[in-house]
Amino acid sequence: MTIADVKPGSQRLAGPSASGPAQELIDAGFAWEIADAPILHHGLNIADLGHVMDLMHRQIIPDDAARKLLRVLLEAHETPVEDFPYNAAYGEPYNSRERHFVSQIGDAAGWLHAGRPRREAARVALRVEMRRLTAELIRAVSAFAETTARFAQDHRDVLMADQTYLQQAQPSTFGHYLLAFVPPALRDAERMLTCLSQINQSPGGAGCVNGTQLLDDRSYIADLMGFDGVIDHTRDAMWQTDTFIDVLSSAVSALSNQSKLAEDLEIWSSQEFDYVDLAGPYTRSSVLMPQKRNPYSLSIVRGGGGVLIGRLSGFLAVVKSPSARSDNLIFAYGEVPRALEFSARISDLMTGVVGTLTVNRERMWALLENSFCQATDLAEHIMLTHKLDYRMAYNIVGEAVRTASRAGLRGVDITPEIISDAAQKVAGISLTPDEKTLKQALDPRNIVATRTAPGGAAPDVVLQMAEQNRDIAKKLIQQAEDALKRFSDAEEALLVKAMKAINNGE
Repeated sequence: MTIADVKPGSQRLAGPSASGPAQELIDAGFAWEIADAPILHHGLNIADLGHVMDLMHRQIIPDDAARKLLRVLLEAHETPVEDFPYNAAYGEPYNSRERHFVSQIGDAAGWLHAGRPRREAARVALRVEMRRLTAELIRAVSAFAETTARFAQDHRDVLMADQTYLQQAQPSTFGHYLLAFVPPALRDAERMLTCLSQINQSPGGAGCVNGTQLLDDRSYIADLMGFDGVIDHTRDAMWQTDTFIDVLSSAVSALSNQSKLAEDLEIWSSQEFDYVDLAGPYTRSSVLMPQKRNPYSLSIVRGGGGVLIGRLSGFLAVVKSPSARSDNLIFAYGEVPRALEFSARISDLMTGVVGTLTVNRERMWALLENSFCQATDLAEHIMLTHKLDYRMAYNIVGEAVRTASRAGLRGVDITPEIISDAAQKVAGISLTPDEKTLKQALDPRNIVATRTAPGGAAPDVVLQMAEQNRDIAKKLIQQAEDALKRFSDAEEALLVKAMKAINNGE
């Protein structure tokens, strides 16, 4: 038998099922979607109101049915989600809403389906929720950047031994170290701002697959709901996932940056380092050991970053479906918004941690002064003053450090004699370093002061960078707040128009 031989209805049944859903489907499928109703409820109300207003605008829906629908939709909007009759036994949220509306206004509720599948309502609702959450996350990440930059600015002259691999590296400042976490946060926020412009595009009026003959202009409903434009291709409007991958990836990146800082601060807040101390409200006491105060906030930040990586991985796993499938977005309606909301809470937490840190500058200086962090600068000093290649200067300083450390000396205690002996031993040459210039080359304060190139650790450079970064962060915060106001104003205007449409007909 070939496909051409198959006659309609000869192989399989078509049309709606005459029986109700299996209990297993209710428990595993509809219950999952109903659990996301608290997230989608507001957006579904906006989507439904916008759709009815669009149908009225095109004179598709009878006036009486339109007013009935608008009235029941406004009542739904005023109803807290926990009081709305969402029930998995009736299907996913859209079906629960339909059942409730039919119970209230009868057949007039059927007009809600005109030119629109259920998935369109859910897609609109998701974007209504996502645009708010994305703007709030931009604000939270930018606030973290602004607070961190300000704290770095205030501590730009706190000298410390910077580290790589937790090993002392070179003299720097705590402000310079801390400021390094700001540019990544700003880049994340800027990426999210781009994501926001893509999220705030309307899938409204896309119809099922190829569009709909009822709604020839999709910009009207987009404007009603506060979207910046429409998603051009109707298939893309219904099954787009890359935008959500982008914003979720940016959220993961933001928390990964904060997690790195949290890792460092947890180590540095230990008694062994004693570099910083977390404010009491951001710690948790041991219930057994009276002396012990744990940096609990940092565990939440680090763990939260791990959870977000899992959310992203899970979303990537479900979006690799064939085209025009619903599973990729069914599992996004709750997971992606929850991930963004959680990211904002973690960012707020890290902002509080940084803004209330106590920095032990005396301890940082003591460890720096007792280190050999100036070894690189000493090698460069020898290279420049004695016209040696860097590798030879490096070997001489390495031998000098070995000699000094075995004698219980510090880097600042290295003498011209130690350098001279090291040069003779490793290179067979005679060096006579000037004692005064050598002492200056070994002083960590002088070393930091020389780092005046862009991005360097000199306090004035750190101040300039911090001020620039704070300005960028403040602008991003303002952009996020402006977006939130635009969304709120548009949604409020839609409610007002719906109310006027009801009243004009009475």
